[in-house]
Amino acid sequence: MTDPEVRVRLPDWVAEVAPLGGMYRSDEARIRLAVTLARENVRRGTGGPFGAAIFEEESGRLVSVGVNSVVRLNNATLHAEMVAFMTAQAALGNWSLGAPGLPAHTLATSCEPCAMCLGAVLWSGVSRVLTGASREDATRLGFDEGPVFPESYRYLESRGIRFDRQVLRAEAVTVLEEYRRQGGVVYNG
Repeated sequence: MTDPEVRVRLPDWVAEVAPLGGMYRSDEARIRLAVTLARENVRRGTGGPFGAAIFEEESGRLVSVGVNSVVRLNNATLHAEMVAFMTAQAALGNWSLGAPGLPAHTLATSCEPCAMCLGAVLWSGVSRVLTGASREDATRLGFDEGPVFPESYRYLESRGIRFDRQVLRAEAVTVLEEYRRQGGVVYNG
């Protein structure tokens, strides 16, 4: 048996919908991109109803994106946020988006992060997180978001990470509802 190779590749349509280097100056524009990625992932049948993007905080320049790729790539860790972290760190050539010499970075995600992704926020190096839909919205769809508590957010905030939650929540929820109507796979419920 040979050692398996792990490759993470975004669907081809992503480059068309979210060209890297684009400028997104407002929180709403950043969340709207994450929601658009989630919606296109559902409509094009390439994954679950979650999208994420990483931006330079000050300039608003798009550094990376991620879409949920769990089922498509048979890997339970490939949530949209995790893919966005991986691609940003690869693009910047650093395991930390908060490394000296780099600008501050913001993660925008179409839904509040699950336990795995919230844990990864700390180690990713982002200084700010914007979220769309709530944890409860994802749970209503049947997704198990794991052990995320108010204390989880307080801990991350004490480490200097700022959260702005439920930005454009209603728009984000429409993607979850569309996924449910299409009979999308709930792979961890």
